[in-house]
Amino acid sequence: MPGLHLLNEPASLIRRIGVILGTLLVVFYYCCLVLLRAPLGRLDRARVDHYTRAMSRLLLRLVRMDLSVHGQLPDFNDGRRYLILCSHSSHYDIPASFVALPGSIRMLAKKELFRIPFLGAAMRAAEFPSIDRHNRRQALDDLASARRMMESGIVLWAAPEGTRSADGRLLKFKKGCFHLALDTDAVIVPVSIRGIHRVLPARSFRLNLGQRVELHVGEPIDAGRYSAEQLAELMAETRGRMQELLGHEAAQVVAAKPREALA
Repeated sequence: MPGLHLLNEPASLIRRIGVILGTLLVVFYYCCLVLLRAPLGRLDRARVDHYTRAMSRLLLRLVRMDLSVHGQLPDFNDGRRYLILCSHSSHYDIPASFVALPGSIRMLAKKELFRIPFLGAAMRAAEFPSIDRHNRRQALDDLASARRMMESGIVLWAAPEGTRSADGRLLKFKKGCFHLALDTDAVIVPVSIRGIHRVLPARSFRLNLGQRVELHVGEPIDAGRYSAEQLAELMAETRGRMQELLGHEAAQVVAAKPREALA
């Protein structure tokens, strides 16, 4: 990233406070834009795409992340339904994905996030879906809504682990997003992010600046080739590809020269 100095060092207490305050201000600002435009009918999908990427770039700049992207990106405009399944070892997985990947990406959010005042309203206005698997009737409605979103061109982002890994290794997968993939005949795009767990380790306040992070995109998996009875096989194939993409944290990348996602 031109003009951006990479510190690659633990942040001081003052810097951590600054990042927290800066993050809150950035999120608040873009939530305001969404909530002000929505009632006026001036919030279209392209505008939301711009906001999510602009907000995500600022969040990554606050921690001075050095992000690169590896792998072949699919064409999200070919009329198929897409589901990005990403490794999850940091809160920064989501903004890194928004910055690195094309398309109208929306996170498949936990229903609890929609209960947060202000943020929840902005997420609803910006077409962020949720799936409630604890309430069958609501789950069916949520599933139908998610399918309509995918059919209209939205690319859903989800973390099959369900919670953050402390050391960057894949945790046990949950079934929810795979049920969604099967129910919608989605194309799964496996994504693994190397090194991002060092930026802000799970369940800690240890913030490390200037970390080099690599987002690796794998070969898509057509969930339409699997039946409901083959759920375990779909999960195993997806996990295998994500594990291969994740590799070893110390492994040297031998792929073609990556493009700078933040340029």
